[in-house]
Amino acid sequence: MSIRVLIADDQSLVRAGFRLVLENHADLEVVGEAATGHQAVHGAERLEPDVVLMDIRMPELDGIAATRQITARQATRVLVLTTYDLDEYVYDALQAGASGFLLKDTPPAQLADGIRAVAGGEALLAPSVTRRLIEEFARIGPARRPHPAELDELTVRELDVLRLLARGMSNAEIAAALVLSDTTVKTHVAHVLGKLGLRDRVQAVVLAYESGLVTPGGAT
Repeated sequence: MSIRVLIADDQSLVRAGFRLVLENHADLEVVGEAATGHQAVHGAERLEPDVVLMDIRMPELDGIAATRQITARQATRVLVLTTYDLDEYVYDALQAGASGFLLKDTPPAQLADGIRAVAGGEALLAPSVTRRLIEEFARIGPARRPHPAELDELTVRELDVLRLLARGMSNAEIAAALVLSDTTVKTHVAHVLGKLGLRDRVQAVVLAYESGLVTPGGAT
């Protein structure tokens, strides 16, 4: 099964470039394009893509607002692509439900891999974006949301997994840290997301920091 992709960018040359890159991969199918935020929302609803490549600076409705509408209505995942590597965009995009955030100068092969990762439920943040996100959590200080009651439903081991996941660790890294098999970690991650009602690992990271479960520089 191919991964269905909708490209949302206000520049036609950028959309054409992304389409050209993605059409070189047999498992990626471009099902549509959108030049405005409203078109992205309507296109996602009509075409039901697996992933939307979303520019942030879009006319009529910006990419963050469009992302929020898309993720609130359907299971489509959004991968934000932008030339602007700025704190507020990173934080706001993830708050809106984006599953990943990459810069437009990302090499073509990494873009394709990023789409596959997001479609598979993985978190995707460029290294520079990860640093800025952690800096933003450090800047905002104490927890910004009440302690979610759902956190109390997690087992001790699931909390351990969530804390390490929030540090940006992969399943393999978590497995090594907790001396578990990759399969067991994958199961724990699935349970964590299910119990907390989260779409993917990115949302788990945001919740862990905002609720105070994890703090930049150390765990609570």
